[in-house]
Amino acid sequence: MSIAPRLVPKATLADLEALPPTWRGEILDDTLYAFPRPRAPHASVEGLITTDLTNPFQRGRGGPGGWWILPEPSIQLPRAPEISPDIAGFRRERLPVLPSKGPITLVPDWVCEILSPSTASYDQIIKRRFYVKIGVQHIWYVDPRDRTLLVAQHVEGRWMELGIHGGDERVRAAPFDALEIDLAAWWEGIALEETPER
Repeated sequence: MSIAPRLVPKATLADLEALPPTWRGEILDDTLYAFPRPRAPHASVEGLITTDLTNPFQRGRGGPGGWWILPEPSIQLPRAPEISPDIAGFRRERLPVLPSKGPITLVPDWVCEILSPSTASYDQIIKRRFYVKIGVQHIWYVDPRDRTLLVAQHVEGRWMELGIHGGDERVRAAPFDALEIDLAAWWEGIALEETPER
């Protein structure tokens, strides 16, 4: 069962901090969008994607390195006093070191949003438009229910879809196409009838 998001216009960080601990929120263009925290299938897929990318692309083990791969980082930008993609990637040439205090204040190079019934329209409409406006270059949408990965790239102010993959495919997906990813491993242990609601 899907739960409607909470929307608070003219929101501040105080509104975000007032959310119950079982809820997660973001402020985009002065509006707070809040949802229940992810369920286990969502969290499992998020962890597996992070693991698949961290060793080769962050640590340089079996891959080129050169990235920070961060699950649910706190990012603060002029139009977004709090935004937290499910997973974000920053090229080290733009972010040589992670800040020791406070949020990251740089637009990610890549974001990954894991879709669930209560967040899918928010992620694919509101955040998708916001990401292109602020200059995110690559986006992935992962749907554990349909077992799909949609890959898109920012081209001249629009998202250009590079491909949609699913099931047990092995894929090379920009910007991490230096290595092949086994999608079947992401869905392991998630029953087909499971709905990864928040």
